[in-house]
Amino acid sequence: MRFDYHTQYREGFALWRSPFDRNLYALLLLGLCALPWFITPFMLGEMAYVFILCVASLGLMSLTGLTGQVSLGHAAFIAIGAYGHAWFLSKGVPLPLSMVLAALLSASAGLLVGIPAIRVSGLYLAMVTMAFAIIVEQIIGHWSSVTGGFTGLAVNEPVFLGLSLGGSKAFYYLCLAILVLVLLALLNILRSGMGRALIGVRESEAASYALGIPVERMKAGAFALSAGITGLAGSMLAHHLKYLTPDGFTLLLSLELVLMVVIGGLGSLRGAVLGAILISSLPTAISRIKPFLPDSVAKQFGLETFIFGLVLALFVLFEPMGLNGRWLKIRSLLESFPIYRKDTFKRNKRYMKSERYR
Repeated sequence: MRFDYHTQYREGFALWRSPFDRNLYALLLLGLCALPWFITPFMLGEMAYVFILCVASLGLMSLTGLTGQVSLGHAAFIAIGAYGHAWFLSKGVPLPLSMVLAALLSASAGLLVGIPAIRVSGLYLAMVTMAFAIIVEQIIGHWSSVTGGFTGLAVNEPVFLGLSLGGSKAFYYLCLAILVLVLLALLNILRSGMGRALIGVRESEAASYALGIPVERMKAGAFALSAGITGLAGSMLAHHLKYLTPDGFTLLLSLELVLMVVIGGLGSLRGAVLGAILISSLPTAISRIKPFLPDSVAKQFGLETFIFGLVLALFVLFEPMGLNGRWLKIRSLLESFPIYRKDTFKRNKRYMKSERYR
């Protein structure tokens, strides 16, 4: 049986809880690397899309989950990354450099939004980011000389060192490698002083000010970091779509990202990945069960939107900690078995944090 307390100071900074966890994640990575040899090219494309959404969800989690800042405009950063990457490729920029430049371009846009946006919070911040997403969508639609406007923009095939990465297997491994790198980078940021400062800002701005943490700088930096990661996901999404139009980066995409973060569990990188897997698999699951539903239900307009809302409502009511919270309970139950007490997993009352400081 394992207990959740540390006996050494360095255990609080450890990347893995135990060697068992490290070996388990290593086996998971090996399984994902071997998966392309056992599934169809269509499923490989779907898995690559799931990895892309995982990266985008991690980008939003680094803002909403770590610093508590709500954003409804992250589809704009995905669009900036996708169009920027496509434009850089068309000018002959190598693939790795183009992806880095696209991420930096999105990070710069995030910084420009974050600097004035840190003056507001909550619903007002969500409105600011949503307005930014609408503005970016209109700019993409009317800047025909760069983005192709509403006609669209073709994306060049990804080529690295003379090798094409446009095939299903090669692109799958590319998306998997970027997801692993982003996860490792964020894990190390959380273990650093910057990550602890971001979490401190989320918990209490007043206490962060008292401890000497530059709150405004942390918030603006979180916006830039989040936008950069999301823009990197946009550069991968450009190759997945192969043809970019403004219709692919609407407010609905931003809402899906928010659903991934909330359903996965706020403040958890594991939750961001689990939420992205669930939300990305829902449309496929709905299409699979539609033939078994009555025609009066299956042909209803907005069935997917209804199911998305139902899933969110169920999680908010019965599992506020999201998929990650449920995973932690199951893991704790298995670790404490057979010494099990029902009260151990009873949800306690939640109280509002003090918001006296503004």
